[in-house]
Amino acid sequence: MNRRDFLRSTSAVSAGLAFSPDWRLFAHSVASDGWRTFDVITHVEVLKPSGTTRIWVPAALVGETPYQKTLANAFDAAGGKARLIERADDSLGIIAAEFRAGVRPVLTVTSRIATKNYAVDVSGLHTGRSERPAALRHFLRSTKLLPTGGIVKAKADEITRGAATDVDRARAIYQWIVDNTFRDPKTRGCGLGDIRFMLETGDLGGKCADLNALYVGLARAAGLPARDVYGIRVAKSELGYKSLGVASEKVTKAQHCRAEVYLEAYGWVPVDPADVRKVVLEEPPGSRPLDDGLVTQARARLFGSWEMNWMAYNFAHDVALPGSKREPVPFLMYPQAETADGRLDSLDPDNFKYEITARETSA
Repeated sequence: MNRRDFLRSTSAVSAGLAFSPDWRLFAHSVASDGWRTFDVITHVEVLKPSGTTRIWVPAALVGETPYQKTLANAFDAAGGKARLIERADDSLGIIAAEFRAGVRPVLTVTSRIATKNYAVDVSGLHTGRSERPAALRHFLRSTKLLPTGGIVKAKADEITRGAATDVDRARAIYQWIVDNTFRDPKTRGCGLGDIRFMLETGDLGGKCADLNALYVGLARAAGLPARDVYGIRVAKSELGYKSLGVASEKVTKAQHCRAEVYLEAYGWVPVDPADVRKVVLEEPPGSRPLDDGLVTQARARLFGSWEMNWMAYNFAHDVALPGSKREPVPFLMYPQAETADGRLDSLDPDNFKYEITARETSA
């Protein structure tokens, strides 16, 4: 990763802590104002190390949003070296650890966050927080798996034809995603997000990193700044959806990608068409029709609001892992690792073991 792309790099011999000043006091103060505080602990071990072993874990979102405040990103890498690297343009933080040959490669990362349910009413007059033009251009760009030309541009133009405002265009793309895609339970992990492949083949199935990436790519092609928000569910849903929360403190497989679109009068607006399709497929008893009551409620709610039983990691695509000579990963939502034998499959428990737990705290 090019060091000039990063704002800050913090090094430690075996352990480190990066946090906001007086974070315990802050956590207590926000809890009385609709905020909830969580500790999210990621414990990673490489079971078959070879030569120098490197581990990368996404930190909680760098910076502050209306829906999340990151209070701490603490890490421990006994016998190794670890550092927190941040890149502001994508609110990206990476805990990067390195272990020499013969040292047991184990990394533990603890992120403390405060979250608050978030909604933007796009039906009325509102002035959103304005973004710098350079920041908005960043979220209009093409990436390796999110091109904005060719078939993506053609489909965006088709979907938004006749839409008079940016709200109309954003909503038209959202409704098209809900109507035309489907959640495929056979998709590995959260999917890859190769939107050109999806449109060229007509295979519009996948999971959140596919369906919400399709929203982001189409929005950018339609001239709307948009971004994927990679994260993980940390608590059960309080809104009546069993499929949109977790059942226990073990959240190892609860990664979830959301999306945001920038609308001129409102700022960044939360959307999540992939979760509408998750409700369709998974909300008991399953395979609900689009006109089912719970589905229509989710469809209305998830254009403009998020329930924050979820922690955000970053907005980043094509992430070069610090110290790695191998290809960038499409996004950083899962822990990653490499040994002298190559990069490990982050979804392969035989060679790469990790557990993520989330606990709500009172302070």
